[in-house]
Amino acid sequence: MGYKILSKKELCPNQYEITVDAPFVVKNAQAGQFIIFRAEENGERVPLTIADVDKAAGSLTLVFMAVGYSTKKLATLEAGDELVDIVGPLGQPTHIEKYGTVVCLAGGYGAAPCYLIAKAFKEAGNKVYMIMGARTKELIFWQDKMKDACSELFITTDDGSSGEKGFVTQVLERLINREKIDYAIAVGPMPMMKAVADMTRGKGIYTEASMNPIMVDGTGMCGACRITVDGVTKFACVDGPDFNAHEIDFDEVINRTKIYKEQEQKRSENCNLLKMAK
Repeated sequence: MGYKILSKKELCPNQYEITVDAPFVVKNAQAGQFIIFRAEENGERVPLTIADVDKAAGSLTLVFMAVGYSTKKLATLEAGDELVDIVGPLGQPTHIEKYGTVVCLAGGYGAAPCYLIAKAFKEAGNKVYMIMGARTKELIFWQDKMKDACSELFITTDDGSSGEKGFVTQVLERLINREKIDYAIAVGPMPMMKAVADMTRGKGIYTEASMNPIMVDGTGMCGACRITVDGVTKFACVDGPDFNAHEIDFDEVINRTKIYKEQEQKRSENCNLLKMAK
């Protein structure tokens, strides 16, 4: 028996939201955790951070970009179709407590998992700022949900088409100069999370980053998601995904990710050459 898709919609170009009937998955799900799904019987296992849950209804909300074979396959499914399987919740939940003033920084697709995180911090009694950043306004989504989940929402775009022109770090810097920030968490592209860590380092602001390296099995067995934190090897799937951002070797993670991308590009080129040869 598969997992029935209850609803699906396109949030912005090539980015989708689906809600799935998964009561046993959402029963113990918490902010910051993820699942691994398969869209078809022989499909690959793909990790996605949990975007939202409705425990009363037993439904799980996921947000994804259709960029690879499996996510493109997922994008073809509609309400009433089923996913072959979902494993989760996986990973350690974000540690939620009353810090005081919290800043959640969401870069691009990082907006989806940041929703539950910000909501949990607000419910714990924190003043929560949310800073959402994207290349352009077409890639900004869930503004209304985010406003409800935080005390104040800021939006930045690279081209200035929505909110403030620039990056999430410039809003963060302004907030730091304006008032005392007790905790920050960054979710998004590696360079963005590294920039946030560089900004808060030395300012007494405890900062975490939600790491999303290459992942295969999600149980710590394959080692693909290994990262170095304070000189020690950690696995994002079981030890994280949240880690002290000031202790992460971001350069190592970024370089390893580039290697995987280069290998994937070569594999794609070889496949195209084989097709041409036939």
